Amino acid sequence: MAIIKQHDKRSDITYVYESHSYWDPEKKMTRAKRKLIGKVDPDTGEIVPTDGRNKKSKTPASGDTDYKKMYEKLLKKYEAQETLIKSLEKQIKELRKD
Repeated sequence: MAIIKQHDKRSDITYVYESHSYWDPEKKMTRAKRKLIGKVDPDTGEIVPTDGRNKKSKTPASGDTDYKKMYEKLLKKYEAQETLIKSLEKQIKELRKD
């Protein structure tokens, strides 16, 4: 196992990987598997853990969730779906009459 630092010139970020070397019998040569550990903070030089997909955390920070707005949004969506269902049921009845 080795720690590898790789600099990305496009984003100017240095990523840190954990590398495991192994023998590939088909190609008859050594290969390496890398696992991303994180990126190097340019100011402090410390390794900042990351998942490598530039995703925000799944859980919102405390106090950031406005449940009232979420409820109102879902309620409007529910009402729109209910009116759609009623209109579709009405169309089905009309089609069955013919």
